[in-house]
Amino acid sequence: MTTSQDVRPTVAIADPDVGEREMASVRDVLASGQLSAGETVQSFETEFASYCGVDHGVATSNGTTALHTALEALDLGEGDTVLTTPLSFVATANAVRLVGADPVFADVNPSTYNLDPSAVEAKIRTLDGDVDAILAVHLYGLPAPMDRLRDVADRYDVPLIEDAAQAHGAEFDGDRVGSLGDVACFSFYPTKNMTTGEGGMITTDRADVAERAAAFINHGRDDDGRHQRVGHNFRMTDLAAAIGRVQLQKLSGYVQARRENAARYTDALRDSPIRAPVEPNGYRHSYHQYTIRAEDRDDLQAHLSEYGVDSAVYYPTAIHEQPAYDDVDHGAPNAEQATEDVLSIPVHPNLTDRDRTAVATALAEYSHD
Repeated sequence: MTTSQDVRPTVAIADPDVGEREMASVRDVLASGQLSAGETVQSFETEFASYCGVDHGVATSNGTTALHTALEALDLGEGDTVLTTPLSFVATANAVRLVGADPVFADVNPSTYNLDPSAVEAKIRTLDGDVDAILAVHLYGLPAPMDRLRDVADRYDVPLIEDAAQAHGAEFDGDRVGSLGDVACFSFYPTKNMTTGEGGMITTDRADVAERAAAFINHGRDDDGRHQRVGHNFRMTDLAAAIGRVQLQKLSGYVQARRENAARYTDALRDSPIRAPVEPNGYRHSYHQYTIRAEDRDDLQAHLSEYGVDSAVYYPTAIHEQPAYDDVDHGAPNAEQATEDVLSIPVHPNLTDRDRTAVATALAEYSHD
């Protein structure tokens, strides 16, 4: 056991990287006088869609509004059922409720923490096939099993939606997330793999979905200036987009740094009782979080803290166990167990070699206690 004299400088769980290039880009927008709904947003939409390998991008004010808008654009609403994961940030399910639809939850794979396609199909059978969409989350930066989920979605003739809020730059079978479903949603919150301060993005190859999304975020306004339906003001500002365009240029480097940091930890955890995250064949993890698993998670978290290593639990409560969702069907044992065991440790690109060594040493010493 260490003492207070042994504590290293704190290694933060997140450290957003915004520098002079982003500041210069924002200054250019300020000087232009076009602060919202301008060419900078349009350029960011085009560039991000191209990065993901799709035809359309629609920028929004944050990741939650991206999810809300995508569901609206798919015409999901009152009386519809959206099947999703209980192991995610609550925004995933909140967006379903915000459009008036009902979320139902299928359990996760205990190794990947993503939706288990077998559990998805079993849940749909209990609903007698009455499902209107599947909303998959690429949790912690690992893509969900989109091939098998696509098979299920196609069998029931429903859209497959990606919540890619944590997975910028991740890949499945060589294709980037954001291009794997009918529509995908990203968040640019400060702790994500890239940021705009606050912001979101919808990506899709479907022109009809992109058109409806672009109208919905602008009070339902079409290209002729008519308000065809009720919408919201979910627009991204040009100031946010200015940051995002620079961050997008850095994204590949960020993801590579995260992967290198993750590899260092995984090596330190060989032969350890602590379970490292998995990366199945054909998947490219982008490591928004490096999430480990331990039987005595709280003891491990206290140990890391003594070494000056920050950590966090994502998520301490499954969505279906939150008070706001106490009226939905319970019973997702893999997700419920994960909330007791998982712990995320620093993996962000700004880690120094000293930081990585501190984390790896703390993990190794815990493993040998």
